[in-house]
Amino acid sequence: MTRRVQILVALVLTALWGAGIYAAHAGGHLRFLDRLEATLTDWRTQARGVQRPPDLVTIVAIDDTVVKRGGSYPLPRADLARVVDTIVQFKPKVVAIDLLLVDRSAAIGDATLANTLATGPMVLAAAAIFPSASETVEPSSAGPLAVLPQAERFLLPLPAFADHAEVGVVNVATGQSGSPLSVPMLFRTHDKVELSFPLRVATRALDKPLTIASDHLMLGERAVPTDADFALPITYYGPRRTIRTVSAQSIFDGTLDRAAIENRIVVIGASVAGGGDFYPTPFDSLMPGVEVVSTAITHLVAGDGIVRDYRVHVADALAAILLPMLLVGLLAWRRSALGIMAAAAVMIAWAGLNALAFTHGVWLNAATTLAAAVPPVAIFAGVQLWVGGRRTQYLAAKSRSLARLQAPAVQEWLARDPNFLSRPVRQNAAVVFIDLSGFTGLSERTDPDAIQGVLKAFHALIDRIAVDCGGTITGFLGDGAMILFGLPGAMPDDAARALKCAIDLHRGVERWIASLPPAIGDPLGFKIGVHFGEIVASRLGESHQHITATGDTVNVANRLMEVAVQNDARLALSDTLLDAADFHGVPDGILSGPLLAHVRGRSGAVTVWFWRDQSGPGHAATKAEMID
Repeated sequence: MTRRVQILVALVLTALWGAGIYAAHAGGHLRFLDRLEATLTDWRTQARGVQRPPDLVTIVAIDDTVVKRGGSYPLPRADLARVVDTIVQFKPKVVAIDLLLVDRSAAIGDATLANTLATGPMVLAAAAIFPSASETVEPSSAGPLAVLPQAERFLLPLPAFADHAEVGVVNVATGQSGSPLSVPMLFRTHDKVELSFPLRVATRALDKPLTIASDHLMLGERAVPTDADFALPITYYGPRRTIRTVSAQSIFDGTLDRAAIENRIVVIGASVAGGGDFYPTPFDSLMPGVEVVSTAITHLVAGDGIVRDYRVHVADALAAILLPMLLVGLLAWRRSALGIMAAAAVMIAWAGLNALAFTHGVWLNAATTLAAAVPPVAIFAGVQLWVGGRRTQYLAAKSRSLARLQAPAVQEWLARDPNFLSRPVRQNAAVVFIDLSGFTGLSERTDPDAIQGVLKAFHALIDRIAVDCGGTITGFLGDGAMILFGLPGAMPDDAARALKCAIDLHRGVERWIASLPPAIGDPLGFKIGVHFGEIVASRLGESHQHITATGDTVNVANRLMEVAVQNDARLALSDTLLDAADFHGVPDGILSGPLLAHVRGRSGAVTVWFWRDQSGPGHAATKAEMID
């Protein structure tokens, strides 16, 4: 499978994963993502900071001060009537009572409150009671309202109160973290639909007709975008009392400020410790339910709520599919730090866009997108690392194989310049040839495995000495080898290193042969030829290339081995090599010559010297002394 096909398959699988995650979460599964989204929403709300709410709503709180001075909770109906009556006198737009007036109390108190409710625009709270298993009506019979959860029944205010006010259901929807993230706008039982408490209040305050569309609500001419189930997403302005709040005790004390009530929406609710309903929010561990409801009312009236409608859900679906594909594509595009940096930059950009959208009133889902992106990216990155590791091992193995065929300097040069010697190059170089004598006859009468071991040890010895001297073995020629000094580039000491290599080979091979069993070592000998001059260096072959050298210098070096044998020597050196090496003698060695020799295949004569290893002092000689 080609790399392009592999990448295409990875992208398709990533897209399917993202689509599956989004569909599963939208279908009510993967509930753990709701908890993660709630946490991420809290972080984004805190990052946005405290906002100044539109000055539309005043909360009149039945708080601990009221209870301490009055001595009881719930507040007696007569006292509640006094609170409502005082508020009505200050001309509010609407009075919303976030208290469940479902039980009878003292007849006088109930009658007083009923009469008071008739004096102004009132909205009372009801509650929806849901069965343990949520039920829905059939879509064919309910149209767009089929998505509404079906309540078992409603807890409605007493008829004596409901006859003088409008009624709205006060339930809120809490996320997995317990924090209210939305407020349902519509509720239904098997036979009727009820409006929510905030929607009733907003409709009355705006004095606009309400229209229920297929996927949103209309307050007059203004569209109110809602989430699934006609729920209104809410985002908090700040900690408790960010929305203007006054204590009901100020009414009993006669200190209530008229400006806090006049022409405003007034919500009466409980914030008594241990008595009212409280919820955790991003800014508060305990926020009174009346302020949660007042936040929803403010969103509806001011039109500043956060948007999470069907268009946002389409954007979420696209993000869950396209973002993981983009990240995987970037990692596939550059299997290196660059690809990782590009993917990280995209993730940072997405996180910034998500936070910016939230700040500007658009709630893009973060948890679903992360769940869609992280697993495929992690798996793909892991596979990339595994493949990269395998490739590294493969390249290391190839490098080790190359190391057996090329000198380290040539390896480094090829790594830097893959086109090295792609065209032949003429240059000066020193060439060393070495060959075993008597090996052919030995191989005819000796076990092949033993011969293979001898040859392997001989090659290893040559390789070690050549590498130590900086030479390049261009090839093992059966029981011999050719070593080149001058690659990857000509150096001033090429001839000197070639001379040292030849002498080290002479001594090393001599000791090695002496260490072999007599049956193997006695028939063996060796010969070495060394010359210096111009060569033609090139790469031969197509799919399997090797570096070699040709030319007269190579031929002369090879023929010098014959000259050495003819003169009862093992190492023959050309005069040209000794001059280039600036030879002045080697301890424990003696140089004899010169000899004008005619080499096979060449018309001119070559001046040849012979080097022999001698033990003991007094046998070293310089080239000049031998000429004399």
